[in-house]
Amino acid sequence: QVQLVESGGGLVQAGGSLRLSCAASGSIVNFNYMAWYRQAPGKQRELVAGISSAGSTNYADSVKGRFTISRGNAKNTVYLQMNSLKPEDTAVYYCNAIRQYWGQGTQVTVSS
Repeated sequence: QVQLVESGGGLVQAGGSLRLSCAASGSIVNFNYMAWYRQAPGKQRELVAGISSAGSTNYADSVKGRFTISRGNAKNTVYLQMNSLKPEDTAVYYCNAIRQYWGQGTQVTVSS
């Protein structure tokens, strides 16, 4: 059974930084695509950033230049470095693997 576990969320002031981590277990294969999504209250879940096993990345326009997604050396780990955070980045952030498996989410709150 595949499980994704996120960590690293929290409360930060506007302009600050956070780093989210996600580790997947239960899979014998290396996922060829992992991503971070977020969902703010009253809004739909949206893609924040994704990364392929080859290292190709894609970002939502709203986070380009501020967030960086990367993969760890351990199999099926992914990180999201978030800089210059804004109050509108406040949301629950979810890790996703191959658009099929989801983590439980981690809360990110940015105060103004």
